[in-house]
Amino acid sequence: MAGYDALIIGGGPGGSTTATYLARAGKKVLLLEKERFPRFHIGESLLPYNQQLFREMGLMEALKEAGFNPKFGAQFHLGNGSKGTKFVFRRGRFTREPEAMQVERSKFDHVLLKHAASSGAEVREGWTVSKFANTGETVTIEARDEAGRVEKFEAPFLIDASGRGNMSGNQEGLRMIHPRLKKLAVFGHFAGVKLDDGEPGGDTVIVRLANKWFWIIPLSREKVSVGCVMDQEEFGRLKLTPAQVFDQMVESSALMRDRMSGATLLNNIQTTGDFSYRNRRFVGKRLVRVGDAAGFMDPIFSAGVFLAMFSGKLAAQAVDESLRAGDDGARRLAAYEKRVHRAMAFYWEMVESYYTTPFMEVFLEPRERFSLASAVNAVLAGELEGGWRMRWRMRAFFWIVKMQGKHPLVPRICFD
Repeated sequence: MAGYDALIIGGGPGGSTTATYLARAGKKVLLLEKERFPRFHIGESLLPYNQQLFREMGLMEALKEAGFNPKFGAQFHLGNGSKGTKFVFRRGRFTREPEAMQVERSKFDHVLLKHAASSGAEVREGWTVSKFANTGETVTIEARDEAGRVEKFEAPFLIDASGRGNMSGNQEGLRMIHPRLKKLAVFGHFAGVKLDDGEPGGDTVIVRLANKWFWIIPLSREKVSVGCVMDQEEFGRLKLTPAQVFDQMVESSALMRDRMSGATLLNNIQTTGDFSYRNRRFVGKRLVRVGDAAGFMDPIFSAGVFLAMFSGKLAAQAVDESLRAGDDGARRLAAYEKRVHRAMAFYWEMVESYYTTPFMEVFLEPRERFSLASAVNAVLAGELEGGWRMRWRMRAFFWIVKMQGKHPLVPRICFD
């Protein structure tokens, strides 16, 4: 069908954000989503810097009405309970956003998708995109509806927000799996999880074991998301059901045993894999990949939704400017790729370091000398535009981590 300015594959946060920005810029947008919303999705903890995007998109009122749980900080603990630290976002010298949300993704993603439609985007659910082709002046996609009817759509630009389905990246063979982060998550929703009193009761709690970690994300006082990220190889070697693996992992941690002592499972224990990959290219001719369709990393620092929306906004800006200029946007897409790659690389370095003992030793001993702890706090909040004052502090932080591996600058830790 002719007449579209842009086609978008996927209605998650990245796709909905791109569609909203483009529609509000007066562009004719078609978004195809393979599922029917609301639908379950993992990845429930947001970063404070999502708030900036929510305000720009006009979403704050709808999100308040949805009643999502406020999040003011994040906690990191050793599994044996011997050591931990808390980051409160508003106490960070460089953090411009003091508050985030914990969201049930089925409800949150649906709010974003409906907002994209109300902003003027054409949204079609139940459509699966099978392939794309670049025809020079346009991009064509082939999609199938729930009845099996196949249709082709064409537009000057294609935005792939297909998430870990990675439609265009898989078609072009671009996916690169991180060789050391072949992980799997085992997770469920629970009632009766022990939470802190008061404001810290909304914190994301990360519990680090020797070679795995747990998340505790309070969606409300009554419903808490709990999951364990572990090596795929270890999961397979255990030859147990997901529920049995989850219970065994909880039992291996004194802190998790305490937090889960009165917990009741509300749904089924599930698993998800495909942890930590990225595509060799984030753009193609008249093609932009956003969010998990560009790359996905271990969710330790809850950056997934923020990076999806951040890249969605940048993709919309690049496409909008290219449409107004009447060209293929090659220069703008290259700038987009560079900027998103830099943002992702920043978190990739944090994730890779997180699995080392020296990183945890330094991370659990935050010191405000030279405002290094404030810089780490800002990164945890989603600060990607802090400039040189942030960059040199984070480089100093990673230098200290490196030195800790050779000569202890802070006390050693024990995971047993």
